[in-house]
Amino acid sequence: MARAAVDIIGARLSGGLVVGTHCPAPLPAGLRWIESSHPAPDHRSVLAGSAGLELAQGLAPGEVLLVLVSGGASSLLAAPREGTTLDDKRATTRTLLRAGADIGALNTVRKHLSAVKGGQLAVAASGRVVALVVSDVVGDDPATIGSGPTVPDPTSFADAWRVLEKYGGVAVYPPAVVRLIQAGMEGKAAETPKPGDPRLARAITKVIGSGIAAVRGAASAAVALGYDVATIQEPVVGEARDAGRRFAERARTVAAPLGRPACVLARGETTVQVKGDGRGGRNQELALAAAIALGELGVEGAVLSGGTDGIDGPTDAAGAIADPGTLDRARRHGLDPVDFLDRNDTYNFFAPLGDLLLTGPTDTNVGDVQILLLP
Repeated sequence: MARAAVDIIGARLSGGLVVGTHCPAPLPAGLRWIESSHPAPDHRSVLAGSAGLELAQGLAPGEVLLVLVSGGASSLLAAPREGTTLDDKRATTRTLLRAGADIGALNTVRKHLSAVKGGQLAVAASGRVVALVVSDVVGDDPATIGSGPTVPDPTSFADAWRVLEKYGGVAVYPPAVVRLIQAGMEGKAAETPKPGDPRLARAITKVIGSGIAAVRGAASAAVALGYDVATIQEPVVGEARDAGRRFAERARTVAAPLGRPACVLARGETTVQVKGDGRGGRNQELALAAAIALGELGVEGAVLSGGTDGIDGPTDAAGAIADPGTLDRARRHGLDPVDFLDRNDTYNFFAPLGDLLLTGPTDTNVGDVQILLLP
């Protein structure tokens, strides 16, 4: 995104900051690089957050701050609010994720623990702001993507409190986080900027890419390979193992009137409520659950679920592929698919079978894609 922007801006660029997990080639002159952390923030994320706020606050008269946002920005750019620490935020995020909180609930809390999210980066800017956003979330809401650093926050401290109560109860969260949210509800801590806030009048935010584009690209590739293609319009959401079964059942129905070979595509973002001590990610869980369901339905097809950024949870895989032979090979290896699913250990289920989807970082992030191929 940064390179493309510099190609267009040219000599008008006066400086800039790029934050990511890796930089595969030199950046154009005038851009500073900070390597940060995803999916969990670390000290580099705080450095990046401070640098971003400093850049916004230092705009010269007549300058415009161009903000390029993609999925993952919530972790890459961190600025803990006064009274909280990075460890507080990390513990809170970890607890919410393990409890199965979706991205909306997660960002409701994160915005209220941050000095940069929920429109606060735009408020900090001393001039005009133009934000171009690539969406990795269902619905493509700019307030959710990257925790909405340039758009108003429709949620409140009270909403954040309700999220904590729903996902484990306030007692399981760091005391500093509980105190801050409580202070906000009592009017003793400043709320995030809300819709209509005049400080955001000078900020423009546009969504320029999303999972819909990824599915269209996959559909074009499938047609070129000779497949009859259909797309499931409803996003794939909810608990990954439940979503996998639903995807298998829905895809079978959608594929029924298609010619053969057939390709059914879907997109979305699921969650995992972690109950075991295994290793995996939401796409690996969805793929395994879908494979089990396809076996029960007697469908001889291959299923893929993958993150378009090349990363699925805290693993080096983007997801997994399960074909008609996966479950048979698993049994020959003494691997019980239901047991691995129950222990949230899908990485160690797919790894010995050679069925992990290993792409490496893709330099984009537009959510997850699911594919069913029928011969």
